[in-house]
Amino acid sequence: MNTASRVFSGAPWETRIGYCRAIRNGPHVWVTGTAPVADDGSCFAPGDPYAQARRCFELIEQALAQLDVQMSHVVRTRMFVTDISMWQEFGKAHHDFFAQNPPTTSMIGISALIDPDMMIEIEAEAFVPT
Repeated sequence: MNTASRVFSGAPWETRIGYCRAIRNGPHVWVTGTAPVADDGSCFAPGDPYAQARRCFELIEQALAQLDVQMSHVVRTRMFVTDISMWQEFGKAHHDFFAQNPPTTSMIGISALIDPDMMIEIEAEAFVPT
């Protein structure tokens, strides 16, 4: 029996590729790679690593809220960044959201994302104790 709850963002890639923004199955929650997408579908804050990272975390927070999950439940993040030399700006945004309840994390340098203006994409995993 599949007891999973899914959240969709409405992004066109979800139906084209076949994925959801987040899924919860019991106490386990996974948030798909979240890019800095503006409300109109464009890249949010091109050239600003801190603002892009914050936007990703805001979108993750919104998806989690739809599943009755808080950011304090996040136990792991993965940050895929196109310029690892900007690690401090990406890290500052991560700190802004997780200073009180730090999860495990990775920051991984990659060559590119789906939009060349995007500098970061973030995955998150959460565990909600019963």
